[in-house]
Amino acid sequence: MATVTGIGILDPSFSYQWQAPIALTADIMKKILVPIDFSEFSAYALEMAAHLAKQHEAGILILHMIGLSDSVLANSEIAEEQEAKYYLKLAKTKIKEFTEKEYLKEVPVDAIIQNYKDFAEVNEVAKEQNCDLIVMGSHGTSGLSDLFVGSNAEKVIRTAEVPVLVVKQRHKDYQFKKIVFACDLKTENVPAYIKAKAFADMVSAKLEIVYVNTAGANFLGFDDIDQRAAQFSAAVDQKVAVHYYNFTTVEKGIFNYCIENKADLLVIPTHGRKGLAHFVVGSLAENVANHAKFPVMTVKI
Repeated sequence: MATVTGIGILDPSFSYQWQAPIALTADIMKKILVPIDFSEFSAYALEMAAHLAKQHEAGILILHMIGLSDSVLANSEIAEEQEAKYYLKLAKTKIKEFTEKEYLKEVPVDAIIQNYKDFAEVNEVAKEQNCDLIVMGSHGTSGLSDLFVGSNAEKVIRTAEVPVLVVKQRHKDYQFKKIVFACDLKTENVPAYIKAKAFADMVSAKLEIVYVNTAGANFLGFDDIDQRAAQFSAAVDQKVAVHYYNFTTVEKGIFNYCIENKADLLVIPTHGRKGLAHFVVGSLAENVANHAKFPVMTVKI
């Protein structure tokens, strides 16, 4: 059973007050943030985070968002305080039950309970608590619900300044042996590649770069791809091997390449577009993370 060394709580004004004292090593991954809603998908994410934390002597910070409605907050101070205490007590109890897992044994675990209603605010907690990675579960969406609503994972990916690892199911083997980094080979993706390479080295995994070439206006000849790959290598300051994969769409091409090559993890850069730009252009990273069955890590550029 994990020992929850601290649970941050909310006072009636719902201000952020708690700081978690976790003794961690100087490894490149010191603290992992795991948003949970007590679903099976957040349990998958917590187990993934636990395995990473054990391997690298990191700590886990659990975030649970209560999301009290405006009608509750509009009540009198006494009623508001009673309501808050009720939900806080309930959340603390559920967190303790949720962390009574064998895989969390010997892993430093802390928790924060906040009255957030927007998953975009997860990034604020990650920054305040100096987290190096966000691991979260997602069931994904499809069809019209995907177009109009999206998933909580998408909202976190769109705003997070640290890498986000999205988990869809429980894994029997948490060893990442082969990691695929998919990008268009533009030099703006170099910082994301460097982070992906650092993560691959940390988990002792092989890292492959894949470029998906599509037919139509975006099709590139081999000479053009080689030139772009050379520019990418120059920006990285080392020769990198690029795997080319022809397919009808980039998203499906990435899926097929990962499946055919038995990738354990896909890393993909994201611009984190917001507002009208996101609505018009969309985000390949969000779409891939939302629909892929295998783990996907997004890195903001």
